[in-house]
Amino acid sequence: MDVVSDAISAVRVGRPSSARLRVSGDWAVRLAPYEGAGFHVVLSGTCALLPDGGGAPVPLGTGDVVFVPHGAGHVLADATAGPDAARRARPFEAVRERELPLAGAGPEVRLLCGKYRLDRSRTHPMLAELPDLVHLPYGDSDSPELRGAVDLLARESEADGDRPGASLVLPGLLDLLLVYMIRAWAARARTGNWPAALADPATATALHALHSDPAAPWTNDLLAARAGVSRATLSRRFTSLVGRPPMAYLTSWQLTLAATRLRDSDAPLATVARETGYGSPYALSHAFSREFGITPGRYRVLNS
Repeated sequence: MDVVSDAISAVRVGRPSSARLRVSGDWAVRLAPYEGAGFHVVLSGTCALLPDGGGAPVPLGTGDVVFVPHGAGHVLADATAGPDAARRARPFEAVRERELPLAGAGPEVRLLCGKYRLDRSRTHPMLAELPDLVHLPYGDSDSPELRGAVDLLARESEADGDRPGASLVLPGLLDLLLVYMIRAWAARARTGNWPAALADPATATALHALHSDPAAPWTNDLLAARAGVSRATLSRRFTSLVGRPPMAYLTSWQLTLAATRLRDSDAPLATVARETGYGSPYALSHAFSREFGITPGRYRVLNS
């Protein structure tokens, strides 16, 4: 596994949900804060996103994608919306397509809006570093996969679920969209440690090794040899970019992985311990309780 896949897998719960929105004229809808992550794909037309808190409106065009990693509240409105749009916005749930479409004089706008359910009790630091809002224009030449996913989503949306296998295709495309949005953010980011960590050869190699085999008896020397640099060099670069030394990161990731296995499977504690690099259930239980403030068994009961 790679870092991005693991970071997503550790927090994803259930399947993504989505709904279409078709509006025209003078309109505004509000999306309340959400515990997971949200997204919008502009299937046709133009509109604007107004962040809660008074941030500058974000103009959106056909094919654009907006990722809301931390579920921040915001308003979607017509492209010419004024400062009163947030005040007059109607709840999204009341106006989504097939319930109460907003129609008026002016160009039609069609959007696909959705959510990913996330368990935020153990968010990977890469995901925690994402900004509140990620705008990914359709014409971005650095993200051909994202453009392809948007095109496929538009076609499936137009088919209205009538194509064979539609109930599997749309959730699958939404899962791809999540990966592509995070990839695109990492490729475009000019600030932040994690995009730089994934771009640094030594740090990225070390991260890949730790995620590929978290149960291996890693040491700083073994990891430095795998990365092809000295132990001191790896420690300096890894700590600077990731925010903690390699072995501290490994411990954190092993416990995150253990929590995910406890939440998503009925594997015995001994199996979970072996898969995450702990020599015994007792050793895992001790480390887990110290990190989470709760025993593995109790964690499983509360999160099953």
